[in-house]
Formats: sequence, structure tokens, C-alpha cells
Amino acid sequence: MASLRVVVLAGGVGGAKFTLGVREALARRGAPPATVVVNTGDDLWLSGVRLQPDVDSILYALAGVNDTARGWGRAGDTERVNDELQAWGAGWPWFTLGDLDLGTHLARTGWLREGASVTEVVARLSRRWPIGVRLLPMTDSEVDTHVVTDAGRMHFQEWWTRHRAAPAPRAFENPGIEAAVPAPGVREAIAEADVVLLAPSNPVVSIGPILAVPGVRDALRATPARVVGVSGIIGGAVVRGMADVCLAAIGVPTTAAAVAGHYGARAAGGLLDAWVMAEEDAALAPEVAALGVRPVVSPLWMTDAAASAAIVDAALEA
Repeated sequence: MASLRVVVLAGGVGGAKFTLGVREALARRGAPPATVVVNTGDDLWLSGVRLQPDVDSILYALAGVNDTARGWGRAGDTERVNDELQAWGAGWPWFTLGDLDLGTHLARTGWLREGASVTEVVARLSRRWPIGVRLLPMTDSEVDTHVVTDAGRMHFQEWWTRHRAAPAPRAFENPGIEAAVPAPGVREAIAEADVVLLAPSNPVVSIGPILAVPGVRDALRATPARVVGVSGIIGGAVVRGMADVCLAAIGVPTTAAAVAGHYGARAAGGLLDAWVMAEEDAALAPEVAALGVRPVVSPLWMTDAAASAAIVDAALEA
């Protein structure tokens, strides 16, 4: 197992928890650190600084400095600067930036202004702590996510954080993604992998933008690696967040089998060789198998790093 090369596509809190499990599972096997390709589709500019919510969620979780109660930001953070920004009428009053978190954003923005690429910035951020994986952004291009609703078009973070996924979305768009290319190392890592794991992240707004970067789907279809997805749906419900609202907007039911169908079987032009689904959804295994995807039934509650590692073991054994 020492030569096992693993690539993970991930984003959000679910992706962060899963990545912790990947790190532990591979360490137990004596395998090299995984390469984690992170969604940057929900990045944004706010008060003059560049925010990368998914990158930071995964970085902080791996470093052990994340706020596990809130699910985002740094543990023990304060909000003095955020309060001052709001006193000036700057930023978004419903989007809190912690002081330690702002330090990350300022460092990132400074390096970007100096000409560093997003890949170089993520590498610099990763060197602060022994995070145990190689983090790569999905692209160096600036790509945001916009939500089209009957109430108008807005940035994903406004729809998600301010409106709590209301009003109902009609479409999700990633301006500029057509001209984007995978970040340096992404295609190579996928081509050289033994296993590619799709984390139980939001299929639409976390994994979706990664797959929408031109060249990523082709790389996944061409890799000799096994491509294994892990369901973020347990018992017909999302574990966290509002992925069900996102799935409904693209016409996908909130079931483990439907999400497997959304990704599709690699044998039929899709992406998946195998699909890890919860014990609560075992009855849907024949439906997944009928897609041409091997169903793997496993406990999927990521209650701690050990539980997450057990899920990763199930995926690797698939």
C-alpha cells in the first residue's frame, strides 16, 4: 500500500471532514500524502480582500485550528475588525470575518497583488502547518458562483449565508469558467493516481465547479485510477447545509442513487466506477448497480476522524 496515490476532489465542511479521514487512512497504510483538489468556485472579493471559503475550511481543519462549533473560521477568533468595518458601512453586515481569518485573507491578497498565482498562494498557506496533504486549487483563474433566482442574480455567498438558500434557485453559474484551465498539477495528479475520491461535498456548488473546469472531466474519464464517489445523502436527507435545494434546482432528487446518477457511470461516459452509500440507503444499491456503478454500503456518519477514516477505507477497498 505504500505506493497508493490518492486524489480527492473536495469542498466545504463535508469535504474538510472527509479530508481528515483521508489523511488518517493513508497514514495508517504508510501511503504518501493525498493530493486534494479544492473548489474555488465560491471565492469572492470583500472589503478589498480575496476570500477562499472552501480552501480555508479544509486548511483550518487539517491544521486543527478550525471552529468546529460554527463549522467555519478559526477557533477562538474575535471580531473587532469586523465590527469596525461594519461601523464604517463596509463589507456585508451578515457575513462575519474573524480577526485571525482576516489575517489569512490579507496575506492571500497581498501575495496575489504581488503576482503570485492562486496555486502558489495555497502552497504558501499550506506551509504554515503540517497539514499532511498536498492542497491544490481547482484553477488559478478567478471563478465565482452566481445564483439566478426570481428575485434576481446574486453571489453564492449572499444566497447561502444571507438568505439561507432562499429564494429558490433557478440556475447556478460560474462566470469565466469556460476560459479557465486546471491549476498546475491537477491533471497530472489525476493521471498518476491509483484512486480518485469524490468527497461527500455538495454535488452542485462544491464538486460541480471543479468538474466544470475544462479538462477535469476528461482527465477523470481517462485516468487509469478507480474513481469512487462518497454520498453526502443519508437516508434521503442532506447531512449538513442545503444541498437538497441545489439538487432540486438542477432536477436531481435528494437520494443517494440519484446523486450517483448525476455523476454517472464511467463505463457510460460518466465519472464513477464505484459509489459509497450509507447503510440507511442499502435498498437503493440495485438502482446504483443498474447505472453501471458498483455500490458499496458503509456507515457514513463522519462523527470524528476515525469514523471518517473508516469511510475512506471503504472507498479505497472499492
